[in-house]
Amino acid sequence: MNTIRSLQLMQYGGPDTVRIAELPAPVPGPEQVLVRVHAAGVNALDWKVREGYVKDAFPLSLPAVLGIELAGVVEQVGSDVSLFKVGDRVMGPLGGLGAYADLVAVDADKLAVLPEGLSMVQAAALPVAAVSAWQSLHLAGPLKAGQRILIHGAAGAVGGFAVQFAHQAGAHVSATALGSHADYVHRLGADHVIDYQTSQFESLVRDVDLVLDYVGGDTLERSWSVLAEDGAIVSTASPAILASTPAGRRGLWFMNQPDSALLTNIAGQVAAGRLQSQIAGVVPFEDLPAAIERSRTLPQMGKTVVDFLR
Repeated sequence: MNTIRSLQLMQYGGPDTVRIAELPAPVPGPEQVLVRVHAAGVNALDWKVREGYVKDAFPLSLPAVLGIELAGVVEQVGSDVSLFKVGDRVMGPLGGLGAYADLVAVDADKLAVLPEGLSMVQAAALPVAAVSAWQSLHLAGPLKAGQRILIHGAAGAVGGFAVQFAHQAGAHVSATALGSHADYVHRLGADHVIDYQTSQFESLVRDVDLVLDYVGGDTLERSWSVLAEDGAIVSTASPAILASTPAGRRGLWFMNQPDSALLTNIAGQVAAGRLQSQIAGVVPFEDLPAAIERSRTLPQMGKTVVDFLR
């Protein structure tokens, strides 16, 4: 029996609860393709799943393979699939877990073909961050030109795309980030960048139409004080917002929804240089457990990507 590498969560907890282990190679179902993974994005959701922080939103039967997005090459096509052929370079979110494995059976409708000029590493950074940013602005928001937007975690993978999309749409963008990341966030299109280590954003912004929370915790709770009367907070960081939203206010917990057409459009803009996609670092598969822990403890510009071929 052929086996593959995978990164498995054995039980909820800290860094020692994940391990690299062998699994039988999967077989694609009727509407799936088998993808040989070349790269995968490291997400904050990885450590949140690991620690059980989102186990109500992501119920698992442990052990479970982690990872939610990938880029690779189609190795086998299931029946009833006409969109892809063997050898196609593809990327996509899984809509669940399981991307940290050498071979992954993926629903064909979740995948998009890589445009020319986009590497596997660049592609692996897009499916979750870019689509989440666009959807949290335009679907959950929704964003309107001229609105006042506050983006928490603006230098991160999702936040960086959100700044660019909000700027493209004509919003006035305020953002919180490390002071050392301020120039980068300004280049993405933010009008006002607040160093969260030295300033309180509550004293610098008010009457905000939409807060995009990619941080959670105390930052989320403090954000209610800066909202306009009919404003809203959309959080991808904390499902607890559903229970903690004050009476009469709008608070939304948002989860990425796979959209291959949107992903294709965004990837084309990145390949053409109209959108920036920042890679914080590239690590080999063996360093993936440590990379997940670093995503929990170290603020970074953009996204870390694991290169399966290194």
